[in-house]
Amino acid sequence: MKIKRVDHVGIAVTSFEDVRRFWEDILGIPLTRNEEVAEQKVMTYFYPVDDLKFELLESTSPDGPIARFLEKRGPGMQHVALEVEDIEEALAELKAKGVRLIDETPRKGVEDTRIAFLHPKDTHGVLVELVELPKKPA
Repeated sequence: MKIKRVDHVGIAVTSFEDVRRFWEDILGIPLTRNEEVAEQKVMTYFYPVDDLKFELLESTSPDGPIARFLEKRGPGMQHVALEVEDIEEALAELKAKGVRLIDETPRKGVEDTRIAFLHPKDTHGVLVELVELPKKPA
C-alpha cells in the first residue's frame, strides 16, 4: 500500500454558518468548494491550506453519521483522510493485516474520489479515511 499524503482533516460542525467567520474572517482561508453527499447525509465545505484541506462536515439529517457523531462527542475533529495510490490494494492489505474495515469496498466521495473508512477500534480511536483521487486521462 502506498500512502501519498494527508489529503484532508474532517471536522464535524453543528452549523456551518456559526463557524464560517472563524475560517474565513479570522484565519483568512477562502472557502473553495462545498458539496452535498446525499447518501452520507452530509454537506461538506472545503478550506485548503497548501496541499491539505480542512473539510467541515454539517449533517443534513438528524439520523446521519455526522449528527450521531456530534451527539456523542460534540463538534471537532471527526476523521483524518490519507490519499492512497490504489484503494482496493490498500483495503486488501489492511484486511489481511487484521484491520477492521467500515467499508469493504470503496464508495463515491466528494470531487469524484473513491473513499473507504477504517474502524476506529483498530486505529487507536482515530477514524481514518482512505481516499483515491480520480485518475487523470492520459
